[in-house]
Amino acid sequence: MQKKAASGMDINLGNSCSQDAYAWAKKTFVQRAGKAGALAPNLEGGFSNLLLFGQERIGIASDGIGTKIELAERSKKYDTLGFDLLAMVADDLATAGFEPTNLSNIIDVDHLDQAVINELMKGLSEACAFTGVSITGGEIAELGNRISGYGDGMHFNWCSTAIGHLPSQLAQPIDGSQIEEGQVVVAVKSRGFRSNGFSLIRRIMEKNFGPDWQDAPYDETCSWGEKLLTPSLICAPLINKWLSHDILPSGLVHITGGGIADNFRRLLKRKNKGARLENLFAPLPMMKKVMSLGEITLEDAYLYWNMGNAFLAVLPAEQLDAALALAQDTPYQLVRAGEITATPNIQIVLEEKTLNYNF
Repeated sequence: MQKKAASGMDINLGNSCSQDAYAWAKKTFVQRAGKAGALAPNLEGGFSNLLLFGQERIGIASDGIGTKIELAERSKKYDTLGFDLLAMVADDLATAGFEPTNLSNIIDVDHLDQAVINELMKGLSEACAFTGVSITGGEIAELGNRISGYGDGMHFNWCSTAIGHLPSQLAQPIDGSQIEEGQVVVAVKSRGFRSNGFSLIRRIMEKNFGPDWQDAPYDETCSWGEKLLTPSLICAPLINKWLSHDILPSGLVHITGGGIADNFRRLLKRKNKGARLENLFAPLPMMKKVMSLGEITLEDAYLYWNMGNAFLAVLPAEQLDAALALAQDTPYQLVRAGEITATPNIQIVLEEKTLNYNF
């Protein structure tokens, strides 16, 4: 029997569907073999892929923000979602060392509300200014009742594709092939939940606070709806800064769906290594509250959410101090979270217990 996640969904089904889709995609690689846009050999299957255009090395990544959109519909606040949208693609590019440069996006709506569109694009523009990205393509498509959502306002889905270039400091994309036992793992603190796991969060909220849960107070300063809309911190500028100062990570991980264990495993399996993480950032207070309200176990929480850690970097030990120093006076909080081990499993050492995830 397939194990089910806390959401009630088969935790293996998404991976299986992705593998099927990727198998079909691979059949098309031959169409560009030896031509501009060819996929670089032996580098496929990561968070982003390397495309060759003569001497220029381009990365590409696509994603959306899922049902976090419903929080905006419920709270009538739309200007933070652009940070979530850009984070999903820019940080996927950053995992291979690409500097994100350009973004195209599509907003599918049931009907148009110009004020909401302006709020969405204002937030995306601000996120791009933070990241150094230019919006160079997009579309707004009116799809009527093919799009639904909460309330009687404009309902929409929002996805994007970003490209980036590989800087000259890298001979090839960062893919985990340089990971060795004893290297250190650095964690970047998150601001909140990334754009994954919100179907479960919404069910927990409704069960505890009723159908208008977004208006329930989180604390004396804001509602639950406002708190859960905390925008994602985009980590790509930090990685770009490291590379420009010749800090060369052996591996980089964007913590999204699947949590720390599933995303880190994808990187570590390339060298059949593991990791012991005894000093991760603790779950954010809002995450602890959601876990308590939903009676979510630590094992499930660390497979479903980032639990306070937006991004992980594997670095040679001798580069640790310089990497931490470059993050000073920036929006990023970093910590030495652990180290690479020879055994192919991931240990997450918590105050309450140690979680073990074998490959």
